[in-house]
Amino acid sequence: MRHQRLRGRLGVKTKHRKALLRNLVRNLVIHKRIKTTLAKAKAACSFADRMVELAKKGDLHSRRLLISRLGCPQTARLLVDQIAPHFKERHGGYTRVLHLSPWRVGDGSQMALLEFTAIMEAPEKSKKPKKAKREKEKESRPEVSTEKSKKEKETPVSEAAQEKEKKPAAPKKESEKKGGFLNALRKFLKGDEESH
Repeated sequence: MRHQRLRGRLGVKTKHRKALLRNLVRNLVIHKRIKTTLAKAKAACSFADRMVELAKKGDLHSRRLLISRLGCPQTARLLVDQIAPHFKERHGGYTRVLHLSPWRVGDGSQMALLEFTAIMEAPEKSKKPKKAKREKEKESRPEVSTEKSKKEKETPVSEAAQEKEKKPAAPKKESEKKGGFLNALRKFLKGDEESH
């Protein structure tokens, strides 16, 4: 029986759940806001609050605890240096869960946003430059007009092209393959194998 078991199990084993929550909090620290299912957001909310509480202490022991629980020294450093200073006067309530109206199409799960309550700037997304190849292709394409295409269809084909069409194509010879089981089998089936 699950009497007084307040934590949601999220339908996975313990190790999987710990890894899932760890990854959600890592992404929350990096991106300042994540979109996930409502159940995962609620579970990650309490875990993230505990991590911020540790980060607010800022001593060596709490930093080591953060690294061991998050599994990432860079994320622990971000928590202590950038996020914890926003919550100096606050005692709890570091994150919030906002319900999103569209349900997920695949399985009908309720979606939610998990974010920090303090106003922080999200990291800018790096925009990839447009490929020059696509631009060159657009420039090199001739504009198609109906009159030009009709004229091109009506023009006679050059003499060299006509000669190529008149000549029958030479039969293709099978390339001689060197050695190997398949080559020996091929020769055997064709009857080309020489007796040794």
